[in-house]
Amino acid sequence: MLTRMALKSLRHRGGSVVLTVISIAVAVFLLLGVEKLRNETRKSFLNTLSGTDLIVGPRAGSVQLLLYSVFRIGHPSNSLSWDAYQQISSHRYVDWSIPLSLGDSHRGFRVLGTNDAYFKHLRYGPDARLVAAKGKLSLAQFEAVLGNAVASALGYETGQTLIVAHGTGEGSFSEHDDLPFRIVGILEPTGTPVDRTVHISLAGIEAIHTGWESGTRRSPGPDATEDGEPAAEPAQISAFLLGVKRPVHTLQIQRAINEYRREPLSAILPGVALQELWSLVGVAERALLAVSALVVLTGLIGMMTVILSGLNERRREMAILRSVGARPRHVFLLLMTESTLLGTLGAVSGTLLLNLAMVAGAPYLREASGLHIAAGAPGYKELLVISAVMVTSLLLGLIPAWRAYRNSLADGLSIRL
Repeated sequence: MLTRMALKSLRHRGGSVVLTVISIAVAVFLLLGVEKLRNETRKSFLNTLSGTDLIVGPRAGSVQLLLYSVFRIGHPSNSLSWDAYQQISSHRYVDWSIPLSLGDSHRGFRVLGTNDAYFKHLRYGPDARLVAAKGKLSLAQFEAVLGNAVASALGYETGQTLIVAHGTGEGSFSEHDDLPFRIVGILEPTGTPVDRTVHISLAGIEAIHTGWESGTRRSPGPDATEDGEPAAEPAQISAFLLGVKRPVHTLQIQRAINEYRREPLSAILPGVALQELWSLVGVAERALLAVSALVVLTGLIGMMTVILSGLNERRREMAILRSVGARPRHVFLLLMTESTLLGTLGAVSGTLLLNLAMVAGAPYLREASGLHIAAGAPGYKELLVISAVMVTSLLLGLIPAWRAYRNSLADGLSIRL
């Protein structure tokens, strides 16, 4: 009965009610959106690499090494020698290794120099392997395998060629246009930085950089041919991934690499470095969530203000209700029901708005950042937020409800014009 009366009363004041619901919905949308992005970003980072025991690079901070070697964020401060890579990879406890060479790009996408071990041993998610959507997953000297997002964004197919450029910007005047790469494979989507990476061989990296030692092209090196591998191995790489034969040997190998005497190296545990990264960004995450929660609270206070400001105009309505038998407590409960309905409508509308935004914006977000955010039924945290908004709106509704209760007692059956 009270709910039906409250709905009719809200419908009668449609304009202010709609604006109030919109303000609460936008606030809830912001709060849930921040939480969703935070969770999906963490999930995306956690799913990027699995099965790798150590990441090895030149001496640097663990977060910096993790970011540029795995997430393609930032730049390596230095390089490590190919001799060091070979010596460490041949350790009796090492099961496999994947060399990584960074520093070039193609139309804004990172180019990664590696070898076939990358496609054989790299894992993401729980234990998923890289799978070819088209073509093959192997690299000869001037061949390239594209991440799915690269192929989709640029409209590439197998058999086409591409030009690698110096640096990692959107455009570059220093392009290796004399040595193009032929696309031989396109990967299935992974939801990781692999999707936004152009993979070429270490031999190709060495060939295109022969003659560029001074930073500008001098002339193609004598070993840069399209028919065979260059005679020389790469002198340096950016980092490499290691898998050990038995987990018990991981810390032993890590200590040996960190104490490597021929050059300063760092070996990090991916999970530990990721936790360090979360500790760094955790303060910003909590601050953003706090701001979003305050926005929701502001919206609910606005709702309370709207109800309070309309009480004087509704004294005739309350008096009529009293004249047909309603008691002061009925008026009190009516105002409480209205505030709770407004909060609930705003929270549900904000949740629906978030899901619509995720459906519409998911392709753009995936293309821009590699994040896969799927719409779906509200989870535990979403339901918790909706419940918190309902309870807060109920508590804030006590103020106008008590005010209406007192007015009802004072007015009795009189009508103030």
